[in-house]
Amino acid sequence: MNILETLPVTLDDVLEAQKLLDGIIARTPVESSRALGKMAGGDVYFKCENLQRAGSFKVRGAYVRMAKLSPEEKKRGVVAASAGNHAQGVAVAAKSLGIKARIYMPLGVALPKLAATRSHGAEVILHGHNVDEALAEAQRYSNETGTVFVHPFDNVDVVAGQGTLGLEILEQVPNVDTILMGVGGGGLLAGVAVAIKARAKELGREIRIIGVQAENAAAYPPSLAADALVPLKKVSTMADGIAVGRPGQLPFSIIRELVDDVVTVSEDSLARALIFLLERAKMVVEPAGAVGVAALMDGKIENPGTTVVVLSGGNIDPMLMLKVIQRGLSAAGRYMTVRMMLDDRPGSLATIARIIAENDANVTGLDHTRVGGSISMGDVSITVNLETKGHEHGEQVLSALRAEGFQPIVVH
Repeated sequence: MNILETLPVTLDDVLEAQKLLDGIIARTPVESSRALGKMAGGDVYFKCENLQRAGSFKVRGAYVRMAKLSPEEKKRGVVAASAGNHAQGVAVAAKSLGIKARIYMPLGVALPKLAATRSHGAEVILHGHNVDEALAEAQRYSNETGTVFVHPFDNVDVVAGQGTLGLEILEQVPNVDTILMGVGGGGLLAGVAVAIKARAKELGREIRIIGVQAENAAAYPPSLAADALVPLKKVSTMADGIAVGRPGQLPFSIIRELVDDVVTVSEDSLARALIFLLERAKMVVEPAGAVGVAALMDGKIENPGTTVVVLSGGNIDPMLMLKVIQRGLSAAGRYMTVRMMLDDRPGSLATIARIIAENDANVTGLDHTRVGGSISMGDVSITVNLETKGHEHGEQVLSALRAEGFQPIVVH
């Protein structure tokens, strides 16, 4: 029997979801990237779900789930939990369907995501210190009141709704060989895999589906290796949209059958990818939406061919953006902080400034300290923040300082 016909979500489910979403969501554009294509060795396209309603793909699954509720269920309302994208997707879908929505968000949720969710008309309750605690409270409230719980990924209708993204990709880039996207709980990856693999079978061709996780929040590789759900003890990543410590049971059952691989990327790689998207693609993308770009830039995908990278969301907190830009520039060798000790006498600081200027680097900040546990009498500690043109240029500046007798230590 064809494995595609035995899965909990089928192509027919995705096609039904596509009809429900007609006129509701945006058909997001596909943009080519010559710069990334040159790095990857093939044509690369971005599927820009960062431009979707509410800023991510999440509205697809949320709307399909809620549109299929009975009149009595709609009257009871819905409840959900999220740190951002799912919350906004549920809020937008609820407003479109005239359903009352209560959404639990962690206490430390980013203010822009909190404000956006409330602006769509949802009631927001702050609870717990992470998404797991908010989810538990949302589930408790659902059990107590009969309000319908809308899970972010572990639901047939949600997975089918996310799968409509795969149908669009195949229509927009019919010659695609590889599709990359981030994976947290697995709803998007599972849905797209169902749609793409079924269509590819009809066409008699192969299309690879590859998931990408942040290495500090990668529950899928060990789970796939064990063929069972393996929860993580700790999750720590800037990619909050995929910071899920335990795969969804339903998505996992699909992903283990259909997905070709799940790879991981580092935090520094994520930061570099976000800088690349800002500078070269003019795209504002959240870290979870940039993991596929990071994987290509790191050479994690062999022989990708014609590749579509899903930019799954663009809801990034400006304060996080500020930190990520600094980290990305540092990882690319374009920003560094240098500390050194020198004699506390007139002219020492001027010498350092001259060396930096002669080597065409730019000082963005300076700290001059005479006192401290490790500073001897007659010495001064200097910390300099520098803009450079890359690792080679940074090393040139350091070498010039050493040639003048200084001993610079790179802090980051």
